[in-house]
Amino acid sequence: MITFSVIKADIGGFVGHSAMHPDLVSCAQDCLDKARKEGLLVDFHVTYCGDDLELIMTHEQGVDNSRIHKLAWDTFECGTQVARGLKLYGAGQDLLAEGFTGNVKGMGPGVAEMAFEERPSEPVIVFMADKTSAGSWNLPLYKMFADPFNTSGLVFAEQVHDGFRFEVQDIVSHKKIFFDAPEDIYDMLIFMGTPSRYTTKHVFSRSHNEIAAVSSTERLSLVAGKYVGKDDPVCVVRAQNQFPAVGEVLEAFTFPQLVEGWMRGSHRGPLMPVSLKDARPTRFDGPPRVTAAGFQLANGKLIGPVDMFDDPSFDVARQEANQLADLMRRHGPFEPHRLPLEEMEYTTMPRLSKKLANRWEDL
Repeated sequence: MITFSVIKADIGGFVGHSAMHPDLVSCAQDCLDKARKEGLLVDFHVTYCGDDLELIMTHEQGVDNSRIHKLAWDTFECGTQVARGLKLYGAGQDLLAEGFTGNVKGMGPGVAEMAFEERPSEPVIVFMADKTSAGSWNLPLYKMFADPFNTSGLVFAEQVHDGFRFEVQDIVSHKKIFFDAPEDIYDMLIFMGTPSRYTTKHVFSRSHNEIAAVSSTERLSLVAGKYVGKDDPVCVVRAQNQFPAVGEVLEAFTFPQLVEGWMRGSHRGPLMPVSLKDARPTRFDGPPRVTAAGFQLANGKLIGPVDMFDDPSFDVARQEANQLADLMRRHGPFEPHRLPLEEMEYTTMPRLSKKLANRWEDL
């Protein structure tokens, strides 16, 4: 059984929050290459989305393995030292703990891991987002695994026709619930439609009882108790045969949905699918970006990646995203561009409310 782990963190932006300095990538590659030579990893790939360093690893240690998580933590700490030496912005900002405690969950980095028996052909797509929150995967995952207008295989393909099971997490009360699609769709959408609180963690094939997708659901603000950066989540999706086809998985991102994030994590903007080279959110620190790295697994080896959004067929989605960005920006500090007050709990609003408390008068 192979374990596919993606662990990410923002440990320093170049320039500002826009991109990743190549020295941080080189540092991470050195750390993971050493672990591969020592036998801890089967294979790895280091990349980035915006200012987030993405560690894509295959191994045989299982999900939530402390050695793998410590490797990621040590890699991020090494990169943080490089970032501080270069005076990069927000060096080490996602490392919220003083030291490693056995698992990086709840310590700042985002984690998406799945373990499975490798199929004769195993396509896996890693989606990486910047300047947005963990709930941003709700709509694409719904479209991939429950919407027949996106995924025609739900109607026509025998192995997909039985539908999928969704694990939805309440990240405020720390609870989870399972929904079966299609029969639970209406109930499920009540919660998935509120991505600021309810996030989709896992999706499973009902006909084969196999893991189909996993996302990172960590919310930095809930961990730190203040705004320290947006969650910038990752999502891993298996494709073909008992899962939606690669084209159906990617089709979910032809709609540039409005997501929370963007500048200071306090605005809504369109999620723009871009090539890996264009994952540099510079306009108003945005708009939010999503990239897709496609791999074929071969005995745990990562064959690839293919830059899945480096395709002119996504040009219209990018054009629509830019038009939506113009529309939203014209609202300035007004809703719906700015998030509502209840979702700005971890920005400057608490301090401002306290400062102005005595100036409010009864009507």
